[in-house]
Amino acid sequence: MSTKSSLTKTRILGIDPGTGICGFGVIEVTSKVNNDSLSLRGKVKMIDNGVISTPPHTPLSDRLLDIYESMHEIIKLNKPDMVSIEKLFFTKNITTGISVAEARGVVLLVCKQENLPVFEYTPNEIKKTLTGYGSADKKQMQEMVKLHLGLKDVPKPDDAADALAAAITHTLMAN
Repeated sequence: MSTKSSLTKTRILGIDPGTGICGFGVIEVTSKVNNDSLSLRGKVKMIDNGVISTPPHTPLSDRLLDIYESMHEIIKLNKPDMVSIEKLFFTKNITTGISVAEARGVVLLVCKQENLPVFEYTPNEIKKTLTGYGSADKKQMQEMVKLHLGLKDVPKPDDAADALAAAITHTLMAN
């Protein structure tokens, strides 16, 4: 009995939601498909990353519109197959948490409009998946993103690295 296998490429858009700075990162996973079963484990490379920055002291509605339009553009340029987004977790500043939740809602709306499946992970799930430790610090996380993607340097700014971490997490958690 022989098994047919072929290579497939899957693009994952990772999102670190925020109102002032919303990080994004796109990775591509080259995997083998065996008997119609796709594994998201395989060679992973970074395609794009960056941030959507909205000016402070701008009305929130204008900032959300900027995130909305920018997300559509990022999706149009990078053509992801799915989205991995960080779930909200806040304990200190509820006002900041509410505006981040609104930005996250805009991102989820755009993903739905673009018919992209969305997968959500808590910050602790992302940290534990990448480092094995749910309380890993930013530096540890950034180093693991660099290692997983075979990069010479840690992606900057931090929000872009966090978005790439969300995307990488999906490749590891989806199997």
